[in-house]
Amino acid sequence: MGGAQLEVLSALDKARTQWYHFTAIVIAGMGFFTDAYDLFCISTVTKLLGRIYYYDPSTGKPGSLPPNVSAAVNGVALCGTLAGQLFFGWLGDKLGRKRVYGVTLLLMFVCSIASGLSFGSTAKSVMVTLCFFRFWLGFGIGGDYPLSATIMSEYANKRTRGAFIAAVFAMQGTGILAGATVSIVVSAAFNNAYHRPPFNEDHIGSTPPQADFVWRIVFMLGAIPALLTFYWRMKMPETARYTALVEGNARQAATDMTRVMQIELMAEQDKLERIRAADNFGLFSRQFSRRHGLHLVGTCTTWFFLDIAFYSQNLFQKDVLTAVGWLPKAGTMSALEEVYKISRAQALIALCSTVPGYWFTVAFIDRLGRFTIQLLGFFMMTVFMFALSIPDYTLRDHHKYHIVFIVLYAFTFFFANFGPNSTTFIVPAEIFPARLRSTCHGISAASGKAGAIVGAFGFLYAAQNSHGGRQDAGYPTGLGIRTSLIMLGVINGLGFLFTFLVPETKGRSLEEISGENGHDAEVAPYP
Repeated sequence: MGGAQLEVLSALDKARTQWYHFTAIVIAGMGFFTDAYDLFCISTVTKLLGRIYYYDPSTGKPGSLPPNVSAAVNGVALCGTLAGQLFFGWLGDKLGRKRVYGVTLLLMFVCSIASGLSFGSTAKSVMVTLCFFRFWLGFGIGGDYPLSATIMSEYANKRTRGAFIAAVFAMQGTGILAGATVSIVVSAAFNNAYHRPPFNEDHIGSTPPQADFVWRIVFMLGAIPALLTFYWRMKMPETARYTALVEGNARQAATDMTRVMQIELMAEQDKLERIRAADNFGLFSRQFSRRHGLHLVGTCTTWFFLDIAFYSQNLFQKDVLTAVGWLPKAGTMSALEEVYKISRAQALIALCSTVPGYWFTVAFIDRLGRFTIQLLGFFMMTVFMFALSIPDYTLRDHHKYHIVFIVLYAFTFFFANFGPNSTTFIVPAEIFPARLRSTCHGISAASGKAGAIVGAFGFLYAAQNSHGGRQDAGYPTGLGIRTSLIMLGVINGLGFLFTFLVPETKGRSLEEISGENGHDAEVAPYP
């Protein structure tokens, strides 16, 4: 049974693509650009932190972060992100998207600066303060996930909504590339000014004292895009869907959208009151469980499985980089040369694999649909993970097979981004009622970050060699990289299966999908 939609929401759904759509993409997308820069730039300077603060002359090797310190430095931001997704997702439904949106950006700005000013001179004091500020940086980043996705979905028209939300998420790829590029420029500039011999030639002199500025500058530059975007975020009006369906103010929603869309819209307060009275169940109600319970299970599980695989890429990234000669042995480089070559390698991976996948999603999501792209992505990731794992030793140990290994690696993460890495972000912003949309997106995203923690750290330990004495320094014996890759293939297969719980939303109004505005929830489980 269909119902009459509010004129202001119908106008948003039917609106042709206008300037305000692109403005919203840039404002929300710059937040994601900052998120990705701040989250991923740590990997370009982790080796440098080890050389500066954990050099042990008795080993005869460059300094490296102990496993527990490495896990803390790399993982604390992910933990903060998980907490921020839950908290700001809930707050975005309670206080409004706009009101909370600026807070997340300010938190990111302050903590980016503070991360580079980590206090003290001892290894322990620097790492403790760095971890403290990166947790709160992650907390702010976490808020950007549900708020950016929800704002973009509520502003967009129904014809191109998928592409608009995907374009916001695609800025993550640009942020990863920017983080690597900034590290290249900063390390090259310092290496030019303070050139040092390789570690094998001079153990102490290969790390100049000025190298301590490099990682600090890289972190602090992440504050600039956050600051630039803050003013424009504060000028955005609250979304009409929140103002009308959650706050119950039809007049204000019509006024805001009249200004944005430059057309005259009526305030239909009586109709809005009837709609809100008929549809006001909460997150923990039986009605939510009946109408959206399986949807929430689907969005949480698919994002969880996806992020285990996506964040496990560090298992074999070093094999790829070494195979193509992008990353020589640590002892043959100075500290600054190592930062430069790691950053260059990450920039090339982003350009060749990561960034194209995001923009393929933007181009095809409103043609193929979310369901098809997610199924295709999980299927191809499963195939490529098994292809990487079953002949693992052949591919990695014989030079003539290196190119095959690299292609498989690149396609695995191309189909992650032209697949579930994008769609798991988009769908939770479309299928839940306006009053619970940000909360449910935050819960789904937090499930993903739980998977990221499992992928980044659980599998880092699991992938260690199963024979004693062959592990990375400080790590216990594990299952081996081949077994780990087979497990990841199985996990991607589970993601494929749980995708059948996630509905197709292509070309539908948000109110039709969620059952608001007098509509029954009529979401097809598949096309």
